Amino acid sequence: MYCKILAKVKPIFILLSVFTILYSCNDSDKVAEEIAAIPVDLKISRFDREFAASGEKGLPALRKTYPYLFPAPDSVWVAKMHDSLQIELFQEVGNAFRSFEDEEKGLEQLFKHIKYYFPEFTLPKIITVTNDVDYNNRIILTDSLLFISLDNYLGAEHMYYGGFQRYIAQSLDRNFLVSDVASSFAKQVVPRPRDRTYLARMIYFGKELYLKDKLMPEAEDGKKIGYTQTEIDWAIANEEPIWRNFIENEYLYSTDNKLNQRFLEPAPFSKFGLELDNESPGRLGRYIGWQIVRAFMENNDVSMKQLMTMPADEIFKKSNYKPRN
Repeated sequence: MYCKILAKVKPIFILLSVFTILYSCNDSDKVAEEIAAIPVDLKISRFDREFAASGEKGLPALRKTYPYLFPAPDSVWVAKMHDSLQIELFQEVGNAFRSFEDEEKGLEQLFKHIKYYFPEFTLPKIITVTNDVDYNNRIILTDSLLFISLDNYLGAEHMYYGGFQRYIAQSLDRNFLVSDVASSFAKQVVPRPRDRTYLARMIYFGKELYLKDKLMPEAEDGKKIGYTQTEIDWAIANEEPIWRNFIENEYLYSTDNKLNQRFLEPAPFSKFGLELDNESPGRLGRYIGWQIVRAFMENNDVSMKQLMTMPADEIFKKSNYKPRN
């Protein structure tokens, strides 16, 4: 009797599953079409090139066009024009970025997605600059301006990055440029957690990365989080033991700030205090927070803006998160 009932139910279940998949695909296609139709007119200025080619006589015109870039007197900029290291820097950037076409296409797609999910967002004017390889400030996004420091995107093997630790140098590649811009935007719309627990901090970074899922749907996960393919593969393969380590050590509701350094802040590897540490990528707490937020969004009908302000504990409890084995 049970088998007869099951035989009738199973085809119905399969049919419902097919309809669900088809509906989901149609819905995704509709969203993609709506995003593609959003008009985006990017204004990009190559200040790095203009400054390198201007000469002293061109300074007044540059100051007039870019007043926010000239707080210092002209003498400072004249000295910069004649400094041999600065001249070399401009040449290296000029050679690497003779064309900005690929980046422009990537940024256009990014801003289309931002406008879809955050229609009130105002497109900034984009200005490419150099900043003496200050990688901590490679992207600066304000209400109306987006500064992109191209000397931070010359490739991991570039001579300027020879003195940097490997995990820093590998992030200084043009493949991460659009992702870094997406991160700067995410920091504007994802509120910093008031809760000091490790879970809250994990979920905070998880929200940022989930937002990048939506803003960069074609990008690989490694590009979103800043991992190499080897590192993202390691994180996927070890998700279950990472999570078990966090649970067994009762980290989730801990307020120990050392957990930031061990699992959330940029570092050559994550610090479990185990032999496998040197094999692991840094920031694995962010990776786990990302998977929790993904699980939550799969199991709950919540808008992007609602997600941004939801408490971490609620997200975690309603996520039914289970790590991949």
